[in-house]
Amino acid sequence: MTWKHPSSPVTKKFKVQRSAAKVMATVLWDAKGVILLDILPQGQCINAARYCSTLDRLKEAIRRKRPVLLRRGVVLQHDNATPHSANLTQQWLQRYGWEILPHPAHSPDLAPSDFHLFGPLKRHLGGMAFETEDDLISELRNWFDNLDVDFFRVGINSLLLRWQKCIDLHGDYVEK
Repeated sequence: MTWKHPSSPVTKKFKVQRSAAKVMATVLWDAKGVILLDILPQGQCINAARYCSTLDRLKEAIRRKRPVLLRRGVVLQHDNATPHSANLTQQWLQRYGWEILPHPAHSPDLAPSDFHLFGPLKRHLGGMAFETEDDLISELRNWFDNLDVDFFRVGINSLLLRWQKCIDLHGDYVEK
């Protein structure tokens, strides 16, 4: 309800459209490309049990796509979010002997997905509308599948340069 003068024009009511639902995707990748794209079902959240389930799927995807990694040893970089640092997750990682690269808190400058992957993905999806969640997931898979392997190699290699810069800056934030 609004207060207005009797001679004021009639307020237009705009048709309200339901906004698109958000989709949470976990993208696990290396210098050769995406190993696993894991979509969180609507209404679920990521907790330690769900994250361990994702790691199970990652292990299976590595077995299929990069079996040599399982023999040489998997090195995983994730941040220190609660599901990643939970006891259940730590037990899973120890059971399979996966190494974790250290990741300082609040450091998107040292997370390849943050500094290399998500920006181009957001630019690609910008302005697109999807009828269904499946349409969006299909577009995500298509975009990842069509990226050149050099894109992923550059992202992983730039992590090494960013780590060195962080060391040179005595732990300060690395812009670029």
